[in-house]
Amino acid sequence: MDDTDATLIERCRDGDLEAFDRLVEKYQGRLYHSLVHWSGSPEDAEDIAQETFVQAYRKLDSFQGRSSFFTWLYRIAFHLAVSRTRRKRREQSLEARVEETGQEVVSEDESAERLVLRAEQVALVRRAIACLQEDHRAVLVLRDLEGLCYETIGEILELAPGTVRSRLHRARQQLRELLKELLVEPLPD
Repeated sequence: MDDTDATLIERCRDGDLEAFDRLVEKYQGRLYHSLVHWSGSPEDAEDIAQETFVQAYRKLDSFQGRSSFFTWLYRIAFHLAVSRTRRKRREQSLEARVEETGQEVVSEDESAERLVLRAEQVALVRRAIACLQEDHRAVLVLRDLEGLCYETIGEILELAPGTVRSRLHRARQQLRELLKELLVEPLPD
């Protein structure tokens, strides 16, 4: 059976729910991964991903194929993520992130120490990414974490490739500055 996006979309439009399930299976992992980096929260990422697929199913008739299905889906996801972020606007401490992830020091051996250090570094980078302006965060996540090309990012965010490049440059500068600031902050006792 032909599993191209175009074929699956046509089957969905004809009422084939299994075809939509196939599209979800095809893109949910990658979408979730991007949204975790965007939101900094696995729970929020899961909620936004689910909402994205619900909206995509409802709006499937409006998909005209001018961009890839993947691009269209990501556009929906990032619009939802921005809306959710604007509603939520909360900052969490590094301790709260560690509590959320459930990562604790289990033993005092060197490998456990390395794991904790790596988890702290990941949390620090996520914290810095979460502090970026929304337009900078979106470009940074799509380019540096997802590896998308400038043209695809432009399609997703409805921007010219030159705008994507300049926002990415500013996002990287802003991220560097935020990481410097976070690294000099005293750690909580």
